Amino acid sequence: MDIAGLLIQALSGVAGGNIAGVVNKAKSLGPAMNSVLGALGGIAGGQVLGGTLAGMMGGNAQAGNITASALVGLVLPLVGGMLKQKA
Repeated sequence: MDIAGLLIQALSGVAGGNIAGVVNKAKSLGPAMNSVLGALGGIAGGQVLGGTLAGMMGGNAQAGNITASALVGLVLPLVGGMLKQKA
């Protein structure tokens, strides 16, 4: 994977992570942590699920990568927020 593809995956994950923070305000980890977890989830999701979703989307590899990155980038901060202990 080239650097542009990784950057697209990270940015898609950041968008997903911040959407997760908006959706679950009560357990949000904050914008910075949502962005970091989203970026990590986006890169991992794009690498692991990008090809699978590309096949489901008619062979459009870029759309599959972006979708997988955004979905996993959204899920990772949600799970982190659920595991967060109350102060």
